[in-house]
Formats: sequence, structure tokens, C-alpha cells
Amino acid sequence: MVAIGYQEIVQAPKALLHDHLDGGLRPSTIIELAAQLGHELPSTDPEALGRWFVEAANSGSLERYLETFAHTVAVMQTAPALTRVARECALDLAADGVVYAEVRFAPEQHLEQDLTLDQVVEAVLAGFAEGSELAARAGNPIRVGTLLTAMRHAARSQEIAELAVRHRDTGVVGFDIAGAEAGFPPTRHLDAFEYLQRENFHFTIHAGEAFGLPSIWQAIQWCGADRLGHGVRIVDDITLGDDGPQLGRLAAYVRDKRIPLELCPSSNVQTGAAPSIAQHPIGLLRDLRFRATVNTDNRLMSGTSMSREMALLVDAFGYGWKELQWFTINAMKSAFIPFDERLRIIDDVIKPAYAKLLS
Repeated sequence: MVAIGYQEIVQAPKALLHDHLDGGLRPSTIIELAAQLGHELPSTDPEALGRWFVEAANSGSLERYLETFAHTVAVMQTAPALTRVARECALDLAADGVVYAEVRFAPEQHLEQDLTLDQVVEAVLAGFAEGSELAARAGNPIRVGTLLTAMRHAARSQEIAELAVRHRDTGVVGFDIAGAEAGFPPTRHLDAFEYLQRENFHFTIHAGEAFGLPSIWQAIQWCGADRLGHGVRIVDDITLGDDGPQLGRLAAYVRDKRIPLELCPSSNVQTGAAPSIAQHPIGLLRDLRFRATVNTDNRLMSGTSMSREMALLVDAFGYGWKELQWFTINAMKSAFIPFDERLRIIDDVIKPAYAKLLS
């Protein structure tokens, strides 16, 4: 197998389904915005601050991992700040070779400076539009879709679901719930999910990361999720024996129905959902042909990018361009944009680029 260089991976087109806006800020931007607000940070040196975020997230606990967001969310409370962060997000992803991205954020967390929910969404959408335009001019075209997230421990999911549908024609392509899984099952938000289904709107649910199979089962069978945010614990329903892997009923259902798994290798290791990259279930799930996709989750907290995630899998599993193309097309097939748009990106952007890399 021909060795794959990191810069080659950067140049290859990639599709990203699971990326949090408040988990991908540039450290220099956090420092500038914090200074304007008078918000105290662990460091005012960009490199040191970046290291602090990664170290704080390396605790092995999802709850501790989520605490790092106090600093990023604090500086995302005004329309100009939200627009800037979204603009830089689009630019950073495009520079990393991402041609399609779905970036999620929770509007309810950005209301401390008296913005309305609609103003929060409009500011973020404006930033993505600006960033996409600048990226295209720089020769790195990217299509960004936005997911609106409701916090699973709060009680605003119906309101956020209605907000998402209200902005469906201006850039919002889906809905999500996030936050600590234990004690906050997705079934608490059934009204929102039933509303979204009636509106023919797409949604994914964080499930099967910190909590196991019951969370996945509820997300699919009770709530009707189109995709699973993480879903890595589906491996708990797969038994490895002398006769090969045996799938339980839930795992078989997820595979048979081609329900996409938004796997985030580095993040899963940080939160303890996987022991290491080399032991991450993505290897088994790929071998068994689940609809596995590769994602960043929180680029700042994991010190990562899509290229880095791909490179880690190349090193851990010996993957080549064929496997990287497989993950990329899986993600693009699973995107929440219209079918013809997905097909155009696959046929006109992804396949031609990988055909050259495979030749």
C-alpha cells in the first residue's frame, strides 16, 4: 500500500457531519473576544490556551469535557462575535479540505446579551455565508449546513425545534439534542421529535457515547432519529466469537437500516468512550459495513481537524485512499441537504478527486 502523506490528506475532499461551533474556536479569537468582555481565561497566550483546552478535555469524563465550553460560550454572546466565529469556522474547515460540513450549536446558550433566538441564528448563518464566500474566493469551496441543538437537560427543545424549522430555507438543515446523556434520556423531548417528523425535517440525536445501548435504542425506536451522534456504544451489541462477530438485534437493525454513525475518534478517546484510536470500534464497524462516518466533534478541545482524524485512522488501521473515500461518501450520503445536492458533491467533487489519488 502506498503511504499517505498528511498534506495529501489535507488536499483530499472531506465531509463532516458532527462539529460543534462552540468547540472549534481559534484560541486567538477567544483571547480577543474575552478581552473585550473582561472575561478571565486560563491563559492569554494562544498556544498555551490551546494546550489548556486539550489538557482539560483529556480527563476521560464527558461531564468534565463539557466544562471547557464555559470559556468558548462566554465569548459568543453578541451578534458580531457569533458571526466572526462562524466565519472563521467555515474558513478553517475549508482550508482543511472539507467540502461539506454540518456545524451545530445551541442557540439557547447565546442569550446572555439579550439577543433573541432568531437573532442568534441569523448571526451564525451570516458568518457561515461570509466564510463560505471567502473560502470559495481562496479556491477552497465549502458548503456549510447548520444544525440547531437543544440541551437535553433543559426544557426548550420544542422551541428550538420550531426555530430550526423557521430557518430551514436560509441555512438550517437539521436539529439535534446534546449534553450529558446519563439521567437525561432523549424521550424527554418526544414532543419536539414528533413535531419535526410532522414537518418533514431532519434530526440527529447524541446517543451511545457516555451512555450505552438504551440511549441508542430510545433515540431510534422512540424518537425516530435519522442519525446517531456518536453511536459508538453500538459495539456493545456485537459479540466477538470463534465464528466471527455476531450482531444483536439492535446492532443488526442499525446496520440494516443504514442509520449513520457520527463517530468522533479523538473525542471518543478523550471522554472514555473508546480506550484508544487503535482500539476504537470504528475499525470493527467499518469491517462490518455499518454506515460509519469520521468526524471532529470539538476541534479545539481535541486539538484536531478532519485531516488529523483521517491520518490517525491511517496510522492505526493501515487505511488507504479507498477507505478514506468510503468514509467520505458515507458522510455525504448521510447529509441533511437535498439528494441532488449530495449527489452533485459526490459525483463532481469527491469521486473525481479520489480517482486521481487512487490511480
